Amino acid sequence: MDALLKLFPGFTCGLPDEPAFPSDQEDVLAAEGVSLSTFLDAIHKQSILDTSLDFMSANLDASGTIFHISRQAAMAGKVAFPLPDDNPLGGVITIEIGGENLGDWLEAATWHSGRENIPRRIGDEFTMDADGEAVTWH
Repeated sequence: MDALLKLFPGFTCGLPDEPAFPSDQEDVLAAEGVSLSTFLDAIHKQSILDTSLDFMSANLDASGTIFHISRQAAMAGKVAFPLPDDNPLGGVITIEIGGENLGDWLEAATWHSGRENIPRRIGDEFTMDADGEAVTWH
């Protein structure tokens, strides 16, 4: 729960029971209307806006998007996106976002001045490959 609160301080829900050690227990903690401002501040400070756009929009459809961030990085107040099918140490936090015009919102939320020279859109030719490999342009 501490990792979650570092990036989403407004997150509130009932806490699961403490598991016995060791445990492979996967808890689902859910809340609606949680502010994304601390999370967005983190990706801006880390200068990972294009990567964030790619990861956050990879599963975008009409109902919303779902993506994962590293729980271990979140403990330090940082954002790291695990590669697809990767199971990082400490596990992941799964984030689901929904809303109208979500694609436009994601592009605006991850905008930076470098896009004045190299514009980016969801699913453009600069989007990383499905396995997380960066696309290089010259």
